[in-house]
Amino acid sequence: MQPLPTARVLLGVTGGIAAYKSAELVRLLVKSGREVTVIMTPAATEFVGTATFQALSGRAVYTDLWDTRPANGMAHIEASRHADVMLIAPASADCLARLVHGRSDDLLSCAALARSIPLIVCPAMNLQMWQNPATQRNVAQLHADGVTIFGPGSGEQACGEVGDGRMWEPEQIVEALEAWAQPKSLAGRRVLVTAGPTQEAIDPVRVITNHSSGKMGFALARAAAEAGAEVTLVAGPVALSTPMGIARIDVVDAAQMHRAVMERVDVCDVFIAVAAVADYRPADVAAEKIKKSGAQLTLTLVPTEDILATVAARAQAHGGRPFCVGFAAESERVEDFAAEKRRRKGVPLLIANHATSTFGAEDSAAALVDEAGITRLPRLPKLALARRLVAEIAVRLTSSADRHSSRFP
Repeated sequence: MQPLPTARVLLGVTGGIAAYKSAELVRLLVKSGREVTVIMTPAATEFVGTATFQALSGRAVYTDLWDTRPANGMAHIEASRHADVMLIAPASADCLARLVHGRSDDLLSCAALARSIPLIVCPAMNLQMWQNPATQRNVAQLHADGVTIFGPGSGEQACGEVGDGRMWEPEQIVEALEAWAQPKSLAGRRVLVTAGPTQEAIDPVRVITNHSSGKMGFALARAAAEAGAEVTLVAGPVALSTPMGIARIDVVDAAQMHRAVMERVDVCDVFIAVAAVADYRPADVAAEKIKKSGAQLTLTLVPTEDILATVAARAQAHGGRPFCVGFAAESERVEDFAAEKRRRKGVPLLIANHATSTFGAEDSAAALVDEAGITRLPRLPKLALARRLVAEIAVRLTSSADRHSSRFP
């Protein structure tokens, strides 16, 4: 397994009611395989005790600039020397001001000033404090200084007001940290992804559909966004939350998905067709529910629009843009059928997997089929597989750009 690029986290906790969320943040970071060392300001200990963070992290918690536990007596330097990233959550308004002005009169501010690792802050404060021009100037300066800022979010606050200033939820912070750490191989690119099944109506109650959960498509959309792309996700009917930073368009049937794709395909650099689009739909949709009877029911089915083939033909006429990636879920002779599908639809890259072992599963294996042949990938959790696929797409996109430099500035 590849080591996490943020395997060692130095977590700063400042004084604010959001400090209670930091306990869950530590738990999630440790659960994800990270080593977490916590520095608390004196004000933070008024909200959460040091014992909580020590128990959750399994490591000593630091609060005192004059802590004698490091052998050299320099806790503010030693703390960051053994970390990959420094994360301050919550970061109070006072903390932001201290960072901007290089204050160093407590352990956390000294560690931030003495660090040689990246710094990420998660602001948390009252609505008026966040909107105050002084705070906004400090945020702008932190951006200019190369500090990454997660949030804040908007919602109900401890003071009873509603608005911007809430610290992101721990799950959001962990997801954002993972995204921040990924290589930006698609920076500046626009990616269009389809995901999930379609539902083709028989009557107002019944539909023709399939077992696709949408998990692979959503994972690929997230991985593309992590890689720096601007991502639009066209999703069929699925019960999945939208990954951070992604524009989502919900559709139901193949015709709606085709329309949504064609309205956006001209402005994208990469099209990834992951959705399990129905190949057929009923020729006629009953206006009312069809009642059950003893007689057989016969449905006349007609083909749906082939979205991938349509976009691929468009790309061939426009110098290879967008770069098209297809998926093939087969139940037999997976690689043979995938290779035939790639040739028939004219796509540069097709990703094949076994339908019975991927639909609804949390992991999947895949084979990459392109003009060079077949590359088999191991079975991986779907997000890990998606990140691997995005890396493969980025390499091929660069090669395509070399061949069509006028289309890919």
